[in-house]
Amino acid sequence: MPILSLDAARTLAVETLVRCGTAPSAAASTAAALVGAEADGLRTHGLMRLLAYGEQVKAGKVVGHAEVTTARPRPGLLAVDAAHGFAYPALDVAVDLLPEIARSQGVAAAAIRRSHHCGAAGRPVEALAERGLVAILFANAPASMAPWGGSRPVFGTNPVAFSCPLPGLDPVVVDLSLSKVARGNIIAAHQRGEAIPEGWAFDANGEPTTDAAAALAGTMVPLGDAKGTALALIVELLAAGLTGARFAGEASSFLDAQGDPPGTGQLIVAFDATAFAGDATERFAWLARSITDQEGARLPGARRVAARARAVTEGVTISDSLLAQIEGL
Repeated sequence: MPILSLDAARTLAVETLVRCGTAPSAAASTAAALVGAEADGLRTHGLMRLLAYGEQVKAGKVVGHAEVTTARPRPGLLAVDAAHGFAYPALDVAVDLLPEIARSQGVAAAAIRRSHHCGAAGRPVEALAERGLVAILFANAPASMAPWGGSRPVFGTNPVAFSCPLPGLDPVVVDLSLSKVARGNIIAAHQRGEAIPEGWAFDANGEPTTDAAAALAGTMVPLGDAKGTALALIVELLAAGLTGARFAGEASSFLDAQGDPPGTGQLIVAFDATAFAGDATERFAWLARSITDQEGARLPGARRVAARARAVTEGVTISDSLLAQIEGL
């Protein structure tokens, strides 16, 4: 399989997105997020997404030249309109503006509406943690998960991500979807023509399935059964209800170029780590050490940091078939 340096991978992504009709600045933001996810070992949020993204720009489902705008409805609040473009430029704006607001107010929140797929949700909160903030992100997604006991999808996989700084160390990063596995794993299996493990998904009739195509037409198994769907409800209310974005059941798919823009939302809440009781990062470090001092235990995010370091020197691999499909867009 071809190996691309991170610079070459970013160039491939930018050129592909621009060729499909994306503004260079939005293409650069999106490429940075995709290649960053690829480097972190999160391939389902990496270069494979160029196929759907490119087709959606060409069809107008993603507005390639969208202009991100912001407003300040309250002193601690930032309202961001992604204008049906990619989510990444809007997330970049939130990451740029939230630190100053959080340091001034102690806490700040950014509500992003008319957005799209947020990719690896841990990346924006990690960027905020690197600036000394404690951050949590809620994102909704098109409907793919039924309420517990139901059979019709109402919730998306609805990721939640959290990050906090540690003195002299990489931040803690927690990034999880509320389905048992991320839907991208099923997409990847479908593209490879492979079956999926039992317990990942139901088909359209609500029956367990190992067929990836049937799973994509059906619903995801929630993380923790009923608890997972309760958490997904919370995310819908925060990321869509509160922000003015579309609920999962109102949003079109992230996976194809059919229909109007998804219009999903994200909510980021950021705290100044010094706002309540002095610098909390030393307390964070104490708890982190109680984990890392145990043989075999690791902090969330540590595996990604190691993969990222390898990718800097070794690059990332891409299959011949995926590279040909990307170049053919």
